[in-house]
Amino acid sequence: MLRPFLYSIAGLFVLVLLGYFTVAAPVADARFNPKPEAPAAPPSARAQALHDSLLVADLHNDLLLWSRDPLERHDYGHTDVPRLRDGGVGLQVFAAVTQSPSDRSYAGTAGDSDQLPYLVAAQRWPVRTWTSRLERALYQAQKLRRAVARDDPLTLLRTRADLDRTLDRRRDAPATMGTLLAIEGLHALEGTAANVDTLVDAGYRMMSLTHLHDNALGGSNTGLEKGGLTQFGEHVLRRMSAQNVLVDLAHASNALIEDVLTRTDAPVVVSHTGVRATCDTPRNLSDRHLRMIAAQDGVVGIGLWESVVCGESAAATARAMRHVATLVGVEHVALGSDYDGTVSVPFDATGLPHLTEALLDAGFSPDEIEQIMGGNVARLLRQTLPAADA
Repeated sequence: MLRPFLYSIAGLFVLVLLGYFTVAAPVADARFNPKPEAPAAPPSARAQALHDSLLVADLHNDLLLWSRDPLERHDYGHTDVPRLRDGGVGLQVFAAVTQSPSDRSYAGTAGDSDQLPYLVAAQRWPVRTWTSRLERALYQAQKLRRAVARDDPLTLLRTRADLDRTLDRRRDAPATMGTLLAIEGLHALEGTAANVDTLVDAGYRMMSLTHLHDNALGGSNTGLEKGGLTQFGEHVLRRMSAQNVLVDLAHASNALIEDVLTRTDAPVVVSHTGVRATCDTPRNLSDRHLRMIAAQDGVVGIGLWESVVCGESAAATARAMRHVATLVGVEHVALGSDYDGTVSVPFDATGLPHLTEALLDAGFSPDEIEQIMGGNVARLLRQTLPAADA
């Protein structure tokens, strides 16, 4: 009697494993990146026509973390390459997440836990990624490179020459899309500054020092200590500068922002954020820091998600963009959606023409909208990318 019972237990265990490795990841993806209902009405003809004429650039997207094939259209989540193209996106920054603590909170998040091993195992990533944050970053870069190899109009930007070729191609082939690799938090270095070079070799051209928690480089604006740049952080910052890596101050603490800006005169980016003037949360930028970033010709990507714009509409994002433009100039405003970043957004990538309409409603001119929706990002990349591969 014992043997049939053991066979039943073994069979049940196999079924559980099969479910974990085939069903768990898409279920988690659909739960944490809910696809919003399409807006009730289409954008106006004027907004759609303007949107169709734009280079749309988005500074932050977490698609590479999930099991979706980037080249296939999905009915869950916020983005994939087909939906990005439908939304007019011509330049997309894809960011790699390498650690996700439990009990995340804007009030303060500890860095002593990590939920990603469960997700990457469920998605059947290579075993080396289960325990290494660096390997998770390298694997996500590999995912994008493989997608680019399978889709001729999709390009990976490493240099100004790559950017110029991509923008030239878009004039005759609107499906052309440039992609740029970024990383969220340099805890992925695993304590070794030389791993900056490893990430650059893999294709990364933009890096934020911190993500959701404080780390060995400095403080996060949602960390516990929220400190400034550490000695190790200074060493890494110099290494990034030597490699022409664009510094991303998204998630940086107040002290870290100021420390970085006093140690570099190069333009920086804040890839995805809100502003405290329209949504008062620790996650967002103060007017003081907006002025400091603009003084170094930096660009601020305003998000689409509710908790940084204090609203569930494109109008809330446009309101934050209007504040930045009024305070420091329209040339410092961009889009940083945080699509597929476990956030709630008003529409998926196909709905981006609604943001163009919200900007028109907020009083921006077509020329200003052209800057906000892509021109400013293109200018920033021309300033910061290396001219060509060494």
